[in-house]
Amino acid sequence: MVISAIDWGGFLQDALFAAMAAIGFSSISHTPRRAYFVCALAAALAHSLRFLLMQPEALPDNIILDSSVAALLAGFVAVLFSPIIKVPAEACLFPALLPMIPGMYAYRAIVGLVGCMGASAEPEVMHNLYLLSYNGLTCIGIVLGMVIGANIPVFMLKRISFQATR
Repeated sequence: MVISAIDWGGFLQDALFAAMAAIGFSSISHTPRRAYFVCALAAALAHSLRFLLMQPEALPDNIILDSSVAALLAGFVAVLFSPIIKVPAEACLFPALLPMIPGMYAYRAIVGLVGCMGASAEPEVMHNLYLLSYNGLTCIGIVLGMVIGANIPVFMLKRISFQATR
């Protein structure tokens, strides 16, 4: 990865907006206020890592793998800070992952589904079926990768992750 080619303004903006979204999601989930900082930190670090990994200079350009690695980082942050703030790791982890949910892929998959149902000619049906399958499978892959990546630290650091609930 070439450090000089990174858009630092976009990087910091990405971190800031991810942190704001995580605080918003945690506030509507009735997370204790002492956990807001950890939610924001985990979201900012994870989303920024995904931003860096998705740059053209990064090795593989795979949003599923990038999201999984970013969720792994968010999981480690949530698990390591949860005993300090005395909140379960999941209470910090889930709001931190919500800004990385692939909304555009899900939207495009639904548009493809509606297009399949409303198409009359076979080429149009095939194109919309392609849009449905590509975007739907990408969306499912990203979400599954995030679930796996986020749960690895919870199970690796089982003693720490369940310490906050004792």
